[in-house]
Amino acid sequence: MVNYIWVLMFIIGFVYAALTGKMEAVNQAIFKSAEEGVTLCLGLVFILIFWLGMMKIAEEAGLLRVLSRWFKPLLKRLFPDVPENHPAMGYILSNTVANVFGLGNAATPLGIKAMEQLKKLNGNRPVASRSMITLLALNTSGFTLIPTTVIAIRMKYGAASPTDIVGVTILSTACTTIAALIIDRLFYYRRKRKGG
Repeated sequence: MVNYIWVLMFIIGFVYAALTGKMEAVNQAIFKSAEEGVTLCLGLVFILIFWLGMMKIAEEAGLLRVLSRWFKPLLKRLFPDVPENHPAMGYILSNTVANVFGLGNAATPLGIKAMEQLKKLNGNRPVASRSMITLLALNTSGFTLIPTTVIAIRMKYGAASPTDIVGVTILSTACTTIAALIIDRLFYYRRKRKGG
């Protein structure tokens, strides 16, 4: 459905530009946006490489194991139907730690792997399990301590103090994560009361 909306918006914009004689501006915007997109991606690659390297150092130093131990009791309560030593729990832990450090690009494959394992636990049914919904809520709200991608974008565009956003990010992502988990639990218990 979203693809149709994007195509419709493109066609409407293109037709409007043709009718109002602004095709030259559209062409310039297309090429300028493409150039900025490539430049931005290249700038972000270096920041992401740096932070992924830091994550690898943290992993080798045992810091990720320590963080996983800290998160494990909380995640066991959030995912009670996932066995403690199941691969899904390992992927969920790794995904959560990567999200906390703002490494969305590194967290995404781990989240996908976690979902695959949760789907196996759910018997490959086409309906999402409680744990799958909770993981989606947790990832969507995304509690973050260090928003590395946003800091990289702010550095790229010459922000005077690119790390100013850290405090606001911690506060806002904490609020969204708490809200997402509360809503997740409310709907779970509501569905359970209805016998679903």
